[in-house]
Amino acid sequence: MATFSKSQAPRFSVEVYQNEYLPEGGREVNAIVTVTSTGGGTTGGMPIPTRLPGPRDGGGSAPEAAVVIMVDCSGSMDYPPTKMRNARDATAAAIDTVRDGVAFAVVAGTHKAVEVFPGDGRLATADPETRALAKDALRTLSAGGGTAIGTWLLLADRLLASADVAIRHGILLTDGRNEHEKPEDLRAALDTCAGRFTCDARGVGTDWEVKEVTGIASALLGTADIVADPSGLSADFTRMMETAMGKEVADVGLRLWTPMGAEVAFVKQVAPTVEDLTARRTEAGARAGDYPTGSWGDESRDYHVCVRVPAAEVGREMLAARISLVLPQPDGGPADPLAQGLVRAVWTDDMVASTAMNHQVAHYTGQAELAQVIQQGMDARKSGDIEGATAKLGRAVQLAGASGNEDTAKLLAKVVDVVDAATGTVRLKAKVAEADEMTLETRSTKTVRVKK
Repeated sequence: MATFSKSQAPRFSVEVYQNEYLPEGGREVNAIVTVTSTGGGTTGGMPIPTRLPGPRDGGGSAPEAAVVIMVDCSGSMDYPPTKMRNARDATAAAIDTVRDGVAFAVVAGTHKAVEVFPGDGRLATADPETRALAKDALRTLSAGGGTAIGTWLLLADRLLASADVAIRHGILLTDGRNEHEKPEDLRAALDTCAGRFTCDARGVGTDWEVKEVTGIASALLGTADIVADPSGLSADFTRMMETAMGKEVADVGLRLWTPMGAEVAFVKQVAPTVEDLTARRTEAGARAGDYPTGSWGDESRDYHVCVRVPAAEVGREMLAARISLVLPQPDGGPADPLAQGLVRAVWTDDMVASTAMNHQVAHYTGQAELAQVIQQGMDARKSGDIEGATAKLGRAVQLAGASGNEDTAKLLAKVVDVVDAATGTVRLKAKVAEADEMTLETRSTKTVRVKK
Protein backbone atom coordinates (compact mmCIF):
# COMPACT_ATOMS: atom_id res chain seq x y z
CA MET A 1 0.00 0.00 0.00
CA ALA A 2 1.14 3.54 -0.70
CA THR A 3 1.64 5.84 2.27
CA PHE A 4 1.10 9.55 2.52
CA SER A 5 1.62 12.34 4.98
CA LYS A 6 -1.25 13.86 6.93
CA SER A 7 -0.70 17.17 5.15
CA GLN A 8 -1.53 15.54 1.83
CA ALA A 9 -4.59 13.67 3.05
CA PRO A 10 -8.17 14.88 3.36
CA ARG A 11 -9.11 16.14 6.82
CA PHE A 12 -11.54 14.02 8.83
CA SER A 13 -13.91 15.19 11.54
CA VAL A 14 -16.21 13.27 13.89
CA GLU A 15 -19.43 14.64 15.43
CA VAL A 16 -21.45 12.65 17.96
CA TYR A 17 -25.21 13.15 18.42
CA GLN A 18 -26.88 11.40 21.36
CA ASN A 19 -29.06 11.66 24.43
CA GLU A 20 -26.54 10.70 27.09
CA TYR A 21 -29.14 10.47 29.87
CA LEU A 22 -30.24 7.04 31.11
CA PRO A 23 -32.76 6.12 33.81
CA GLU A 24 -31.46 4.38 36.92
CA GLY A 25 -30.36 0.90 35.88
CA GLY A 26 -30.47 1.83 32.18
CA ARG A 27 -27.87 0.07 30.03
CA GLU A 28 -28.30 0.94 26.33
CA VAL A 29 -26.56 4.01 24.88
CA ASN A 30 -27.29 5.06 21.28
CA ALA A 31 -25.40 7.63 19.25
CA ILE A 32 -25.24 8.85 15.66
CA VAL A 33 -21.68 9.49 14.54
CA THR A 34 -21.24 11.83 11.57
CA VAL A 35 -17.89 11.40 9.81
CA THR A 36 -16.88 14.07 7.31
CA SER A 37 -13.88 14.11 4.98
CA THR A 38 -12.88 17.42 3.37
CA GLY A 39 -9.96 18.76 1.39
CA GLY A 40 -9.38 15.70 -0.76
CA GLY A 41 -11.08 16.95 -3.88
CA THR A 42 -11.20 14.87 -7.04
CA THR A 43 -7.77 15.58 -8.45
CA GLY A 44 -5.61 13.21 -6.50
CA GLY A 45 -2.96 14.08 -3.99
CA MET A 46 -1.33 10.80 -2.99
CA PRO A 47 2.42 10.71 -3.58
CA ILE A 48 3.71 8.23 -6.08
CA PRO A 49 5.65 5.49 -4.26
CA THR A 50 7.23 3.45 -7.05
CA ARG A 51 7.35 3.02 -10.79
CA LEU A 52 4.74 0.82 -12.46
CA PRO A 53 5.30 -0.41 -16.05
CA GLY A 54 2.88 0.70 -18.71
CA PRO A 55 1.01 -1.68 -21.05
CA ARG A 56 3.77 -1.67 -23.65
CA ASP A 57 6.75 -1.94 -21.32
CA GLY A 58 6.45 1.78 -20.90
CA GLY A 59 7.94 3.80 -18.09
CA GLY A 60 6.31 6.51 -16.09
CA SER A 61 5.36 6.83 -12.48
CA ALA A 62 3.18 4.56 -10.45
CA PRO A 63 -0.45 5.60 -10.31
CA GLU A 64 -2.06 6.50 -7.00
CA ALA A 65 -5.13 4.40 -7.78
CA ALA A 66 -6.12 1.34 -9.80
CA VAL A 67 -9.48 0.32 -11.25
CA VAL A 68 -10.72 -2.77 -13.09
CA ILE A 69 -13.94 -2.74 -15.13
CA MET A 70 -15.70 -6.13 -15.34
CA VAL A 71 -18.17 -6.38 -18.23
CA ASP A 72 -20.71 -9.19 -18.52
CA CYS A 73 -20.28 -10.82 -21.93
CA SER A 74 -22.54 -13.84 -21.35
CA GLY A 75 -24.93 -14.97 -24.07
CA SER A 76 -27.86 -13.07 -22.60
CA MET A 77 -26.08 -9.77 -23.34
CA ASP A 78 -27.12 -10.32 -26.97
CA TYR A 79 -30.83 -10.02 -26.13
CA PRO A 80 -31.49 -7.43 -27.39
CA PRO A 81 -28.30 -6.90 -29.42
CA THR A 82 -28.24 -3.23 -28.39
CA LYS A 83 -27.44 -4.30 -24.81
CA MET A 84 -23.90 -5.39 -25.68
CA ARG A 85 -23.35 -2.22 -27.68
CA ASN A 86 -24.56 -0.13 -24.75
CA ALA A 87 -22.16 -2.01 -22.46
CA ARG A 88 -19.23 -1.29 -24.81
CA ASP A 89 -20.20 2.38 -25.02
CA ALA A 90 -20.53 2.61 -21.23
CA THR A 91 -17.13 1.01 -20.70
CA ALA A 92 -15.60 3.44 -23.21
CA ALA A 93 -17.19 6.35 -21.33
CA ALA A 94 -15.75 5.04 -18.06
CA ILE A 95 -12.29 4.71 -19.63
CA ASP A 96 -12.51 8.32 -20.81
CA THR A 97 -13.13 9.30 -17.17
CA VAL A 98 -10.06 7.49 -15.80
CA ARG A 99 -7.57 10.12 -14.62
CA ASP A 100 -4.08 10.27 -16.14
CA GLY A 101 -1.66 8.14 -14.13
CA VAL A 102 -4.30 5.75 -12.77
CA ALA A 103 -3.75 2.04 -13.42
CA PHE A 104 -6.66 0.33 -15.16
CA ALA A 105 -7.78 -2.83 -16.93
CA VAL A 106 -10.88 -4.27 -18.59
CA VAL A 107 -12.13 -7.82 -17.97
CA ALA A 108 -14.75 -9.71 -20.02
CA GLY A 109 -16.86 -11.95 -17.80
CA THR A 110 -18.68 -15.12 -18.84
CA HIS A 111 -18.32 -18.58 -17.23
CA LYS A 112 -14.68 -17.51 -17.05
CA ALA A 113 -12.81 -14.21 -16.82
CA VAL A 114 -10.71 -12.92 -19.73
CA GLU A 115 -8.42 -9.90 -19.80
CA VAL A 116 -9.51 -7.61 -22.61
CA PHE A 117 -6.96 -4.86 -21.97
CA PRO A 118 -4.05 -4.57 -21.52
CA GLY A 119 -3.55 -8.34 -21.07
CA ASP A 120 -0.76 -10.58 -19.72
CA GLY A 121 -1.82 -10.06 -16.12
CA ARG A 122 -0.88 -6.37 -16.11
CA LEU A 123 -2.50 -3.00 -15.66
CA ALA A 124 -2.15 -0.09 -18.06
CA THR A 125 -1.31 3.43 -16.89
CA ALA A 126 -3.94 5.85 -18.15
CA ASP A 127 -2.93 8.48 -20.66
CA PRO A 128 -4.45 9.54 -24.00
CA GLU A 129 -2.73 6.71 -25.88
CA THR A 130 -3.64 3.87 -23.51
CA ARG A 131 -7.23 5.06 -23.27
CA ALA A 132 -7.49 5.00 -27.06
CA LEU A 133 -5.97 1.49 -27.19
CA ALA A 134 -8.37 0.28 -24.51
CA LYS A 135 -11.39 1.60 -26.39
CA ASP A 136 -10.15 -0.11 -29.55
CA ALA A 137 -9.93 -3.37 -27.60
CA LEU A 138 -13.58 -3.06 -26.61
CA ARG A 139 -14.53 -3.85 -30.20
CA THR A 140 -13.60 -7.47 -29.49
CA LEU A 141 -16.29 -7.77 -26.80
CA SER A 142 -19.10 -10.05 -27.92
CA ALA A 143 -21.81 -12.03 -26.16
CA GLY A 144 -21.51 -15.77 -25.60
CA GLY A 145 -21.12 -18.17 -22.68
CA GLY A 146 -22.37 -18.39 -19.12
CA THR A 147 -22.06 -16.37 -15.92
CA ALA A 148 -19.59 -17.08 -13.09
CA ILE A 149 -19.10 -13.76 -11.30
CA GLY A 150 -16.70 -15.13 -8.71
CA THR A 151 -14.10 -15.75 -11.41
CA TRP A 152 -14.41 -12.13 -12.59
CA LEU A 153 -13.82 -10.82 -9.08
CA LEU A 154 -10.81 -13.07 -8.48
CA LEU A 155 -9.16 -11.93 -11.71
CA ALA A 156 -9.85 -8.29 -10.80
CA ASP A 157 -8.27 -8.94 -7.40
CA ARG A 158 -5.11 -10.39 -8.98
CA LEU A 159 -4.80 -7.45 -11.34
CA LEU A 160 -5.40 -4.85 -8.64
CA ALA A 161 -2.95 -6.57 -6.29
CA SER A 162 -0.19 -6.02 -8.86
CA ALA A 163 -0.38 -2.23 -8.32
CA ASP A 164 1.41 -0.56 -5.40
CA VAL A 165 -1.38 1.96 -4.83
CA ALA A 166 -3.63 3.11 -2.01
CA ILE A 167 -6.99 3.06 -3.84
CA ARG A 168 -8.14 -0.17 -5.50
CA HIS A 169 -11.59 -0.20 -7.08
CA GLY A 170 -13.76 -2.39 -9.27
CA ILE A 171 -16.82 -1.73 -11.40
CA LEU A 172 -18.96 -4.77 -12.25
CA LEU A 173 -21.80 -5.00 -14.74
CA THR A 174 -24.08 -8.02 -15.09
CA ASP A 175 -27.38 -8.70 -16.80
CA GLY A 176 -28.13 -12.19 -15.51
CA ARG A 177 -28.04 -14.62 -12.64
CA ASN A 178 -24.83 -16.26 -11.47
CA GLU A 179 -25.84 -19.64 -12.85
CA HIS A 180 -22.49 -21.19 -13.75
CA GLU A 181 -20.89 -21.42 -10.33
CA LYS A 182 -22.16 -22.49 -6.92
CA PRO A 183 -23.35 -19.81 -4.47
CA GLU A 184 -20.57 -20.87 -2.11
CA ASP A 185 -18.01 -20.21 -4.88
CA LEU A 186 -19.20 -16.61 -5.20
CA ARG A 187 -19.23 -16.29 -1.40
CA ALA A 188 -15.65 -17.58 -1.22
CA ALA A 189 -14.56 -15.11 -3.92
CA LEU A 190 -16.17 -12.24 -2.01
CA ASP A 191 -14.46 -13.35 1.20
CA THR A 192 -11.13 -13.35 -0.65
CA CYS A 193 -11.68 -9.88 -2.14
CA ALA A 194 -13.18 -8.20 0.94
CA GLY A 195 -10.83 -5.59 2.31
CA ARG A 196 -8.61 -5.77 -0.77
CA PHE A 197 -10.67 -3.57 -3.09
CA THR A 198 -14.04 -1.85 -3.18
CA CYS A 199 -16.53 -2.61 -5.94
CA ASP A 200 -19.61 -0.95 -7.39
CA ALA A 201 -22.08 -3.40 -8.94
CA ARG A 202 -24.76 -2.69 -11.51
CA GLY A 203 -27.56 -4.86 -12.89
CA VAL A 204 -28.70 -4.00 -16.40
CA GLY A 205 -32.16 -4.96 -17.61
CA THR A 206 -34.40 -7.10 -15.38
CA ASP A 207 -33.08 -10.66 -15.63
CA TRP A 208 -30.51 -10.46 -12.84
CA GLU A 209 -30.87 -11.32 -9.14
CA VAL A 210 -31.17 -8.32 -6.82
CA LYS A 211 -29.73 -10.08 -3.77
CA GLU A 212 -26.68 -11.22 -5.76
CA VAL A 213 -25.82 -7.74 -7.02
CA THR A 214 -26.51 -5.98 -3.74
CA GLY A 215 -24.62 -8.73 -1.91
CA ILE A 216 -21.51 -8.11 -4.02
CA ALA A 217 -21.63 -4.37 -3.36
CA SER A 218 -22.26 -4.91 0.34
CA ALA A 219 -19.38 -7.36 0.80
CA LEU A 220 -16.97 -5.06 -1.06
CA LEU A 221 -18.22 -1.78 0.46
CA GLY A 222 -19.41 -0.37 -2.86
CA THR A 223 -22.72 0.77 -4.31
CA ALA A 224 -25.42 -1.24 -6.08
CA ASP A 225 -28.07 -0.04 -8.49
CA ILE A 226 -30.28 -1.03 -11.39
CA VAL A 227 -29.97 0.33 -14.92
CA ALA A 228 -33.27 -0.95 -16.27
CA ASP A 229 -32.78 0.69 -19.68
CA PRO A 230 -29.38 -0.24 -21.16
CA SER A 231 -29.23 3.14 -22.90
CA GLY A 232 -28.58 4.69 -19.47
CA LEU A 233 -25.38 2.72 -18.89
CA SER A 234 -22.94 5.32 -20.23
CA ALA A 235 -24.17 8.05 -17.91
CA ASP A 236 -24.16 5.67 -14.94
CA PHE A 237 -20.66 4.34 -15.67
CA THR A 238 -19.35 7.89 -16.04
CA ARG A 239 -20.79 8.88 -12.65
CA MET A 240 -19.37 5.77 -11.00
CA MET A 241 -15.90 6.37 -12.41
CA GLU A 242 -15.98 10.06 -11.47
CA THR A 243 -16.76 9.05 -7.89
CA ALA A 244 -14.01 6.43 -7.90
CA MET A 245 -11.51 8.99 -9.19
CA GLY A 246 -12.45 11.26 -6.28
CA LYS A 247 -11.37 8.76 -3.62
CA GLU A 248 -8.25 9.82 -1.73
CA VAL A 249 -7.91 7.53 1.29
CA ALA A 250 -8.52 3.77 1.46
CA ASP A 251 -9.02 1.30 4.31
CA VAL A 252 -10.23 3.83 6.87
CA GLY A 253 -11.43 2.10 10.01
CA LEU A 254 -14.06 3.20 12.52
CA ARG A 255 -12.46 2.20 15.83
CA LEU A 256 -14.60 1.73 18.96
CA TRP A 257 -13.02 1.50 22.39
CA THR A 258 -15.32 0.59 25.26
CA PRO A 259 -14.51 0.50 29.00
CA MET A 260 -14.48 -2.62 31.16
CA GLY A 261 -17.97 -4.10 31.41
CA ALA A 262 -19.32 -2.35 28.31
CA GLU A 263 -19.90 -4.05 24.96
CA VAL A 264 -20.80 -2.97 21.44
CA ALA A 265 -24.34 -4.05 20.55
CA PHE A 266 -24.11 -2.95 16.89
CA VAL A 267 -22.46 -0.59 14.44
CA LYS A 268 -24.37 0.38 11.29
CA GLN A 269 -23.73 2.82 8.51
CA VAL A 270 -27.05 4.65 8.16
CA ALA A 271 -26.31 7.29 5.52
CA PRO A 272 -26.09 7.44 2.56
CA THR A 273 -27.19 3.79 2.76
CA VAL A 274 -27.92 1.28 5.51
CA GLU A 275 -25.09 -1.22 5.95
CA ASP A 276 -24.67 -3.36 9.08
CA LEU A 277 -20.96 -3.48 9.97
CA THR A 278 -21.31 -5.29 13.30
CA ALA A 279 -20.03 -8.68 12.13
CA ARG A 280 -17.06 -7.12 10.30
CA ARG A 281 -15.24 -6.11 13.48
CA THR A 282 -11.55 -6.90 13.78
CA GLU A 283 -9.91 -6.65 17.18
CA ALA A 284 -7.59 -3.68 17.67
CA GLY A 285 -6.12 -4.09 21.12
CA ALA A 286 -7.65 -4.22 24.57
CA ARG A 287 -11.40 -3.53 24.43
CA ALA A 288 -11.13 -1.95 20.96
CA GLY A 289 -12.32 -3.06 17.55
CA ASP A 290 -12.16 -1.68 14.01
CA TYR A 291 -15.09 -1.60 11.58
CA PRO A 292 -14.26 -1.10 7.86
CA THR A 293 -15.57 1.98 6.06
CA GLY A 294 -13.77 1.62 2.72
CA SER A 295 -12.43 4.50 0.63
CA TRP A 296 -13.12 8.21 1.13
CA GLY A 297 -13.13 11.36 -0.98
CA ASP A 298 -14.90 14.61 -0.13
CA GLU A 299 -18.02 13.24 1.57
CA SER A 300 -19.95 12.72 4.79
CA ARG A 301 -21.48 9.55 6.21
CA ASP A 302 -23.51 8.73 9.32
CA TYR A 303 -23.11 5.69 11.59
CA HIS A 304 -25.41 4.40 14.33
CA VAL A 305 -23.50 3.00 17.30
CA CYS A 306 -25.23 1.16 20.16
CA VAL A 307 -23.26 0.29 23.31
CA ARG A 308 -24.45 -1.65 26.36
CA VAL A 309 -22.92 -0.38 29.58
CA PRO A 310 -23.08 -1.72 33.17
CA ALA A 311 -26.17 -0.50 35.02
CA ALA A 312 -25.48 2.30 37.53
CA GLU A 313 -27.26 4.45 40.06
CA VAL A 314 -28.47 8.02 39.63
CA GLY A 315 -25.67 10.58 39.50
CA ARG A 316 -23.06 8.30 37.94
CA GLU A 317 -21.33 9.33 34.71
CA MET A 318 -19.07 7.30 32.44
CA LEU A 319 -17.42 7.29 29.06
CA ALA A 320 -19.47 4.70 27.16
CA ALA A 321 -17.24 4.62 24.06
CA ARG A 322 -14.40 6.41 22.36
CA ILE A 323 -14.86 6.55 18.59
CA SER A 324 -11.88 7.16 16.33
CA LEU A 325 -11.20 7.24 12.62
CA VAL A 326 -7.94 5.38 12.00
CA LEU A 327 -5.76 4.63 9.00
CA PRO A 328 -3.77 1.37 9.17
CA GLN A 329 -0.05 1.57 8.41
CA PRO A 330 1.20 -0.59 5.53
CA ASP A 331 4.10 -1.83 7.66
CA GLY A 332 1.74 -3.08 10.36
CA GLY A 333 2.65 -0.29 12.78
CA PRO A 334 0.15 1.56 14.99
CA ALA A 335 -2.78 2.96 13.01
CA ASP A 336 -2.74 6.67 12.26
CA PRO A 337 -5.54 8.51 14.18
CA LEU A 338 -7.54 10.85 11.95
CA ALA A 339 -10.34 12.13 14.24
CA GLN A 340 -12.11 11.23 17.48
CA GLY A 341 -15.45 11.60 19.28
CA LEU A 342 -16.82 10.51 22.66
CA VAL A 343 -20.06 8.77 23.67
CA ARG A 344 -21.18 9.44 27.26
CA ALA A 345 -23.63 7.87 29.70
CA VAL A 346 -25.19 9.85 32.57
CA TRP A 347 -27.75 8.27 34.93
CA THR A 348 -30.57 10.56 36.06
CA ASP A 349 -33.94 10.43 37.82
CA ASP A 350 -35.27 13.10 35.44
CA MET A 351 -37.80 11.08 33.42
CA VAL A 352 -38.12 13.76 30.73
CA ALA A 353 -34.37 13.76 30.11
CA SER A 354 -33.92 9.98 30.19
CA THR A 355 -36.89 9.11 27.96
CA ALA A 356 -36.28 11.69 25.21
CA MET A 357 -34.89 10.11 22.05
CA ASN A 358 -32.26 12.14 20.25
CA HIS A 359 -33.64 13.45 16.94
CA GLN A 360 -30.77 11.99 14.90
CA VAL A 361 -31.07 8.58 16.56
CA ALA A 362 -34.84 8.55 16.05
CA HIS A 363 -34.52 9.49 12.39
CA TYR A 364 -31.99 6.80 11.51
CA THR A 365 -33.74 4.15 13.58
CA GLY A 366 -36.71 4.80 11.30
CA GLN A 367 -34.56 4.71 8.17
CA ALA A 368 -33.07 1.33 9.14
CA GLU A 369 -36.57 -0.01 9.80
CA LEU A 370 -37.70 1.37 6.43
CA ALA A 371 -35.02 -0.62 4.59
CA GLN A 372 -35.92 -3.75 6.55
CA VAL A 373 -39.70 -3.62 6.02
CA ILE A 374 -39.30 -2.98 2.28
CA GLN A 375 -37.23 -6.15 1.94
CA GLN A 376 -39.65 -8.11 4.11
CA GLY A 377 -42.62 -6.76 2.19
CA MET A 378 -41.17 -7.58 -1.21
CA ASP A 379 -40.21 -11.08 -0.07
CA ALA A 380 -43.75 -11.61 1.23
CA ARG A 381 -45.20 -10.34 -2.05
CA LYS A 382 -43.09 -12.80 -4.04
CA SER A 383 -44.17 -15.70 -1.82
CA GLY A 384 -47.87 -14.84 -2.23
CA ASP A 385 -48.36 -13.56 1.33
CA ILE A 386 -50.66 -10.69 0.41
CA GLU A 387 -51.58 -9.78 3.99
CA GLY A 388 -47.95 -9.75 5.15
CA ALA A 389 -46.78 -7.78 2.11
CA THR A 390 -49.53 -5.20 2.57
CA ALA A 391 -48.68 -4.72 6.24
CA LYS A 392 -44.92 -4.37 5.67
CA LEU A 393 -45.15 -2.12 2.62
CA GLY A 394 -47.79 -0.02 4.37
CA ARG A 395 -45.38 0.50 7.24
CA ALA A 396 -42.71 1.42 4.68
CA VAL A 397 -44.97 4.08 3.16
CA GLN A 398 -45.63 5.47 6.65
CA LEU A 399 -41.91 5.61 7.52
CA ALA A 400 -40.91 7.11 4.16
CA GLY A 401 -43.47 9.87 4.55
CA ALA A 402 -42.60 10.64 8.16
CA SER A 403 -38.85 10.89 7.44
CA GLY A 404 -39.14 12.87 4.22
CA ASN A 405 -37.63 10.09 2.09
CA GLU A 406 -39.39 11.24 -1.07
CA ASP A 407 -37.39 9.07 -3.49
CA THR A 408 -38.34 5.86 -1.65
CA ALA A 409 -41.94 7.06 -1.32
CA LYS A 410 -42.13 7.45 -5.12
CA LEU A 411 -40.71 3.94 -5.65
CA LEU A 412 -43.21 2.47 -3.18
CA ALA A 413 -46.07 4.21 -5.02
CA LYS A 414 -45.24 2.11 -8.08
CA VAL A 415 -45.81 -1.09 -6.12
CA VAL A 416 -48.75 -0.12 -3.89
CA ASP A 417 -51.74 2.21 -4.10
CA VAL A 418 -51.43 4.59 -1.16
CA VAL A 419 -54.74 5.18 0.60
CA ASP A 420 -53.35 7.05 3.63
CA ALA A 421 -49.59 7.59 3.95
CA ALA A 422 -49.80 8.84 7.54
CA THR A 423 -51.38 5.61 8.78
CA GLY A 424 -49.63 3.33 6.29
CA THR A 425 -52.87 2.21 4.66
CA VAL A 426 -52.13 0.76 1.22
CA ARG A 427 -53.34 -1.76 -1.35
CA LEU A 428 -50.98 -3.90 -3.39
CA LYS A 429 -51.12 -3.09 -7.09
CA ALA A 430 -52.41 -5.99 -9.19
CA LYS A 431 -49.75 -5.47 -11.84
CA VAL A 432 -46.28 -4.10 -11.22
CA ALA A 433 -43.57 -3.62 -13.85
CA GLU A 434 -40.62 -5.88 -13.08
CA ALA A 435 -38.22 -2.95 -13.38
CA ASP A 436 -40.19 -0.99 -10.76
CA GLU A 437 -40.18 -3.95 -8.39
CA MET A 438 -36.43 -4.48 -8.79
CA THR A 439 -35.66 -0.77 -8.45
CA LEU A 440 -37.48 -0.62 -5.11
CA GLU A 441 -35.60 -3.67 -3.84
CA THR A 442 -32.20 -2.47 -5.04
CA ARG A 443 -32.58 1.05 -3.65
CA SER A 444 -34.35 0.09 -0.43
CA THR A 445 -31.25 0.80 1.69
CA LYS A 446 -30.79 4.37 0.43
CA THR A 447 -31.53 6.89 3.15
CA VAL A 448 -32.02 10.62 3.56
CA ARG A 449 -29.95 12.71 5.92
CA VAL A 450 -31.63 14.06 9.01
CA LYS A 451 -32.50 17.74 8.82
CA LYS A 452 -30.24 19.49 11.33
